[in-house]
Amino acid sequence: MKLYYSPGACSLSPHIVLHEAGLAFTPVLASTKSHKLQDGTDFYSINPLGYVPLLELDDGTRLREGPAIVQYLADQVPHKNLAPANGTMARYHLQEWLTFIGTEVHKGFGPLFVPTTPEEYKPQVRERLLGRLQWVDGELAGKQYLMGEHFTVADAYLFTVTGWAGFVGLDISHLKNIAAYRERVAARPAVQAALKAEGLLK
Repeated sequence: MKLYYSPGACSLSPHIVLHEAGLAFTPVLASTKSHKLQDGTDFYSINPLGYVPLLELDDGTRLREGPAIVQYLADQVPHKNLAPANGTMARYHLQEWLTFIGTEVHKGFGPLFVPTTPEEYKPQVRERLLGRLQWVDGELAGKQYLMGEHFTVADAYLFTVTGWAGFVGLDISHLKNIAAYRERVAARPAVQAALKAEGLLK
């Protein structure tokens, strides 16, 4: 398998999951600025949408979109418990989390990364995003991970996107449950391995 990624982008989530799953893969750096691979290949020729992550399977099949990719990976190693079994209510709760993180948190950060976003609009964006994260902070009370005691693919995603707060001037230091949660997730060997591979950790 090949994982097309860009350091620190949302592709960090499947990168973490691949390490958690112990699956063999080749990471392929795809610049989100130049849209070129290191060998000069136009990334648009691989993903017409031009963004990461993209997972290419050994048979050439390609999967886009982080939440779909991480569920696929989890289902390859059911014994690792990275996602509840398909068809169970727990699986739907996992999908609920993946959807919420994708639409309410990940996309919430979007305008703060775009240079053309008007400055007067950014406080409104930050306020809405902070409201979502305050709710997540409450949901983490008394829990190790989003789904309870077990790390799942939703945790890889939430860890990735909450890591962007410092880059866009969003202070979340008062969200104590999220802060403790991020420390727990960051300490996992698979997370350390993914961070190091992307040059985000010395």
